[in-house]
Amino acid sequence: MKRVLVTGAAGFIGYHLSMRLLEEGLEVTGADNLNPYYEVGLKEARLDRLKGKPGFSFVRVDIADREGMARLFGEGRFDAVVHLAAQAGVRYSIENPESYVQSNLVGFFRVLEGCRAAGSLHLVFASSSSVYGANTRQPFSVGHNADHPLSLYAATKKADELMAHAYSSLHGLFQIRSTNR
Repeated sequence: MKRVLVTGAAGFIGYHLSMRLLEEGLEVTGADNLNPYYEVGLKEARLDRLKGKPGFSFVRVDIADREGMARLFGEGRFDAVVHLAAQAGVRYSIENPESYVQSNLVGFFRVLEGCRAAGSLHLVFASSSSVYGANTRQPFSVGHNADHPLSLYAATKKADELMAHAYSSLHGLFQIRSTNR
């Protein structure tokens, strides 16, 4: 594995993961739309540090943008994709549900389609412990029921898990391993 796409590269986890991958000698393409949900100046500062590293390139793209994502995957030839980009925040999903549908559902679909079209066999994506919703068993486990999310955010992340599973089954892509952050 040599070339990795990291979506959400300007976020906290995406930035640190990108730095780590670069330190290990991998080529990293970071993608982010720099939306203002979190402070944009902080995201730009992270990207400035990444842009100074050999092997890093950055593409500003909204993951829900069909043409932009097709272009990214068409030019990238990635060995692996780490999908961290998403609209975060449980409370904000009540105020602005459209952004969750666009980013977390449509955007994740674009990532899956990009992987399918490019033949990328390695996909890691971040779900959320919010998918456990009404489940009261602690600590959470991937074997627990996650069929009753309590927010739109949680529902979109659960839908992402199901879409990844379907793509794996239908197209022979990916090895599914569940992990929640």
